[in-house]
Amino acid sequence: MLRYIVKYGNSVLETPASKVTDFSNGDVRKLVDDMFETMYANKGIGLAAPQVAVSERIAVIDPSAGEKPEAKLVLINPEIVFKEGSQVGEEGCLSIPGFREDVTRALKVRLRAQNLEGETFETEAEELLARAMQHELDHLNGVLFLSHLSPLKRDLIRRKIRKLQKAGEWK
Repeated sequence: MLRYIVKYGNSVLETPASKVTDFSNGDVRKLVDDMFETMYANKGIGLAAPQVAVSERIAVIDPSAGEKPEAKLVLINPEIVFKEGSQVGEEGCLSIPGFREDVTRALKVRLRAQNLEGETFETEAEELLARAMQHELDHLNGVLFLSHLSPLKRDLIRRKIRKLQKAGEWK
């Protein structure tokens, strides 16, 4: 089921998400399925539960944008346990549509998370996948990519968004 993606200005995006503790019912699996469907429909490569107004530590990522089923990644209660290097690359966000900026992130990360069954695993990533992981983990911590921009760029984007809100074009 497609879910509505909340936009910048909604408080759920700037509130740390709650840890998932119950894996026994089908709610988590249903949410993950909905998140993948919503992410693909909006041409994204990552989506965090707060972006669909669910304040839980769940993120889905697919750097292949649906081209390779084996690239799908579900991260529940993820945490970064190792970072290395640095990369600068353009990022956008489904919750801040129409805005893209260069953001500095770690080049390589190791992540610890749980899968749909609640089993803990670790995975490593570099470049685009590492960038996507860090971006989605930021969402789970209530941090938007705007926080990684200079105060001037951040203020310019916020002003443009306020104009769109006043014009009724940002809902």
